[in-house]
Amino acid sequence: MLNEILIKIYNRDLEKLKDEINSYHHEKNLWIINRDITNSAGNLCLHIVGNLNAFIGTVLGNTNYKRQRDLEFSLKDVPRSTLIQQIDATIVVVETTLRRLSQEDLIKEYPNDVFKEPMTTEYFLVHLNTHLAYHLGQINYHRRILDN
Repeated sequence: MLNEILIKIYNRDLEKLKDEINSYHHEKNLWIINRDITNSAGNLCLHIVGNLNAFIGTVLGNTNYKRQRDLEFSLKDVPRSTLIQQIDATIVVVETTLRRLSQEDLIKEYPNDVFKEPMTTEYFLVHLNTHLAYHLGQINYHRRILDN
């Protein structure tokens, strides 16, 4: 079933996100930007967590998460340990929510109008994972370039 595949992939990628955050030699480098790289790894991590908690946790899991998207990109110097705790909490929310979804839930239209056109929940869940993977790659690149 697609739920189990998605759980496996989300868990894999969120665990890799933790590995990337923990791989920075200097915690302060999580927040570095320059002329060419304008999103820090810390802000991208906050964005991933906010995105998944909003679109999976709140919309599909009925959690009480209140997304503050602006803060995902404006907060600075959040401790690495806090980022890791947020990723761990997100893993729980994503897995718990996906386990509750039935096959019928997956083929229903996603409840929010995100892209200004209808899409199934399963389509959007796959999209959310590619969004996660895209930013995970940016974080990896950021670390290799700027964590000296």
